[in-house]
Amino acid sequence: MATVAAAASSARPPWWRDLRVIRVVAQVVAAVVVGAALYVLWFNLTNNLRAQGIRTDFEFLDQPIGVNIAGSDIGSGASVRRALLVGLKNTAALGAVGLPILTVVGVLIGIARLSSNWIVSKLAAAYVELFRNLPPLLIIVFAFRAVVLRLPPAREAATPFDAFIVSNLSISVPGFRAQDGFETFWLLMAVALAVAVAVWVWRTRVFVSTGAPHRRVLWSVGLILVVAVVGYLAIGRPIGVTLPTLEGRAIRGGFTGFSSFFAVMGGLALYTASHVAEIVRGSIQAIPRGQGEAANALALSGFQRMRHVILPQATRIAIPPTINQYLNYVKNTSLAIAVGFADFVVIAFQAIGNGQPAPQLILLVMAGYLFFSLIISLVVNVLNRRLQLVTR
Repeated sequence: MATVAAAASSARPPWWRDLRVIRVVAQVVAAVVVGAALYVLWFNLTNNLRAQGIRTDFEFLDQPIGVNIAGSDIGSGASVRRALLVGLKNTAALGAVGLPILTVVGVLIGIARLSSNWIVSKLAAAYVELFRNLPPLLIIVFAFRAVVLRLPPAREAATPFDAFIVSNLSISVPGFRAQDGFETFWLLMAVALAVAVAVWVWRTRVFVSTGAPHRRVLWSVGLILVVAVVGYLAIGRPIGVTLPTLEGRAIRGGFTGFSSFFAVMGGLALYTASHVAEIVRGSIQAIPRGQGEAANALALSGFQRMRHVILPQATRIAIPPTINQYLNYVKNTSLAIAVGFADFVVIAFQAIGNGQPAPQLILLVMAGYLFFSLIISLVVNVLNRRLQLVTR
């Protein structure tokens, strides 16, 4: 045994030739080099800023922004911090509204590209080739100048159905207002949502154990709708509908959004949807042809074949590249500066133009977009892991 141990120890290479040691040393050296480079860059930046009399702290966030932010209560005397938060909220609104729209449009166009109807498939292909090959900035500017600015001026705003107010400045739609019992109603809905989740899990287990149809959507959504209707009537209509009304040039009630918001959101949604459509088309075509043939053999209709066989498998393929398109959409919202919509970048640049330090503001803008990107990646990656096949 001693002879074998001695032979094994003599066969082991010296530490400077051990691959594991070399990897650790290489990583440590790379970390030191990167850290040293960042330190040198930061040292030079701070020294140059001090030499030019530019502050290097973040106390400027409490100073006045110096401009009025349209569509908000932020005046020139408000702090830079509050103005940046408004810009962050506007950028988040672009994402919250645009991402679902581009997803639905992209999926429908992607499926339409594979339609057996010649007209439908060619129209879908024309849509993809048109929007995919145009710069997103051009689409936004076209939507703003050729569509938004052609709407009636604010003093002559159109009021279709007496429920909407449309002008080249803003678009108002019916909204909701909280009334007595609003908090109780939403507490009731939270309980209903929790129960609906439990019902979803129960029906899933029934399906797995017995093979009986689960009907999870019917049971869960039906429960929420019944509780919502009964609770709404029993509590005494805790939510009221408010219609926008025009009083001079002021709009009261409803939900109002600047027309530039819709130009940016619509232009980017149409552009990004063209890329999502190609992802969906490629993912569907990546499914083995035998899957569709097996669905036909089971006498499934075209909708059932797509709903129960093709799309569930294509979704697993489509989600990873779709994440990139979601991130591109959020980052492209910075192009709102072309039409003057007060997003995060526009407000930061306005603060820079009023003498606030540019390096810190640009750093905050980078951190803001990094935050949005990480949140989107986290949410969609969780969905991606849920849909992955588990092999044992």
